Amino acid sequence: MNSVYPFSAIVGHDRLRLALVLCAVRPEIGGVLIRGEKGTAKSTAVRGLAAVLSAVDDDAALVELPIGATEDRVVGSLDLQKVLSDGEHAFSPGLLARAHGGVLYVDEVNLLHDHLVDVLLDAAAMGRVHVERDGISHSHDARFVLIGTMNPEEGELRPQLLDRFGLTVDVHASRDIDVRAEVIRQRMAYEADPDGFAQRYADADAEVARRIAAARAAVADVVLPDNELRRIAALCAAFDVDGMRADLVVARTAVAHAAWRGSSTVEEEDIRVAAELALPHRRRRDPFDDPGLDPERLDEAMAQADESGGDPEPDPDPPGGGHTSSDAGKSTTAQRNSNSVTRPSAAPSAVFRTKALVVPGVGDGAPGRRSRARNRTGTVVSATAEPGVGHGLHLFGTLLAAAGRQRGAGRPHPTPDDVRRAIREGREGNLVIFVVDASGSMAARDRMAAVSGATLSLLRDAYQRRDKVAVITFRQDRAQLLLPPTSSVHIASRRLARFDTGGKTPLAQGLLAARDVVVREKARDRARRALVVLLTDGRATGGPDPLGRTRLAAARLVAEGAAAVVVDCETSHVRLGLAEQLAGHLGAPSVRLAQLRADNLTQLVTAQAA
Repeated sequence: MNSVYPFSAIVGHDRLRLALVLCAVRPEIGGVLIRGEKGTAKSTAVRGLAAVLSAVDDDAALVELPIGATEDRVVGSLDLQKVLSDGEHAFSPGLLARAHGGVLYVDEVNLLHDHLVDVLLDAAAMGRVHVERDGISHSHDARFVLIGTMNPEEGELRPQLLDRFGLTVDVHASRDIDVRAEVIRQRMAYEADPDGFAQRYADADAEVARRIAAARAAVADVVLPDNELRRIAALCAAFDVDGMRADLVVARTAVAHAAWRGSSTVEEEDIRVAAELALPHRRRRDPFDDPGLDPERLDEAMAQADESGGDPEPDPDPPGGGHTSSDAGKSTTAQRNSNSVTRPSAAPSAVFRTKALVVPGVGDGAPGRRSRARNRTGTVVSATAEPGVGHGLHLFGTLLAAAGRQRGAGRPHPTPDDVRRAIREGREGNLVIFVVDASGSMAARDRMAAVSGATLSLLRDAYQRRDKVAVITFRQDRAQLLLPPTSSVHIASRRLARFDTGGKTPLAQGLLAARDVVVREKARDRARRALVVLLTDGRATGGPDPLGRTRLAAARLVAEGAAAVVVDCETSHVRLGLAEQLAGHLGAPSVRLAQLRADNLTQLVTAQAA
């Protein structure tokens, strides 16, 4: 059997290996989130660590949690087989119980539903799982190293969940030719002879295992001096992090690092390493903020903590303090010739909180926070015996079915035919396609700034509601897919910060491009419903019969079952009402740009959809 790629043989990711080791020394740190593009050895490092830990604990296991896992499978539930066959009220453990003493690995954790991420993080922090459900009260140990991996291009974790991961490491493929060559050399050697390659690193991995075991034994006795504790408090205050979780994680990580070094006392270098691993993701409070920690700012904060004896100076540039990606390129815009046919868009206006746009009806898509849906995370509304329908056991419905079948026979004894599943109604995430008019009719600087700001506001709303988003712009003689469907609004906001404007208005092409995206995404995920948000003044120019082509394109989009909302961006004193006419062709509500802030927006959409 082929051996796992050795942990010690991983090239160029020293920070990642250190973070994994520190959480292995002290799992109470809260786990490691590994962010990085495809092909950066994220999974390889996790599997290598699990192999090392199996030498520390004989029963250590690598348990992988699939994205489609239910809460029953994760935390455990009533053992239905025992109930039906023996009448025994028994608990069936889940994946968290299996992970005890080992590694719980969640690939693409950003695609896992929020409530399951919460369950994992709670268990990782407490070392125990408490289950109160289906008439069961159960508690068991679940001490494991939690590791999540994600590709930021596929979507971000919400800040509230991101903060609860103890450490975060961003990994990238090295641009150093020597490092890349060594990666290739090592990987090819492993593929040629996996067992022989692993044997060459057996001593190195055994030494890592020995040091982890020694650090675990010593970590409880490591001293955190009061002056270093105050340094931790000063750093966290200087970086303006919320709450006290960051302080505790930095302290635990610094203690683990000292134990890993073989020291009995926490020193400044331990705190610096801990801050570099624990603070970057806690600086990010908005999905549009760039992740990371400025090394120079960390140097300054460390120096200030020394000079002031732990009393920090306020961060002169806190996150969310008014500098956003939308500021990029303002000076460049001013230097461009405003009379040219093609010019960059104006910097977006301020982002604001918008009301929810919803898809009418009840769907069955992935759990989210936008439209009504029947899925595994909603509230139980009924029971069903239909095969393949529903989520989880409806215990009361099952017992009622058994009692009805055995009426008058005493205590009911359910059989498999009596099983009823729960119908749950909650909310789903949708595919929200922003179609933005970037033509000359929309190119007035103030108007485009407002349109871009509104689009960013809707993007933030889509992020909070767990949607996938796509962005299309149309101008001149074509439409451009500026952003294919993704869950990463950070990438979307960067694309929207600057794009070309001016020229004719190929409105039909914009609608057809949206229809093409809907068709492609339906082939990938038929359950995810689409909502097209069209920002335009409704004018169509270019080519023969532009209005007729627009009506035909609207009909083709409607035929694909996509819901739509038209945001009317007309600002002239004499209104032509073209956007409202387009909304009629789409069977969609029309909302003026200023109404995106209005309190009656949700009622407007609901009434129109009905």
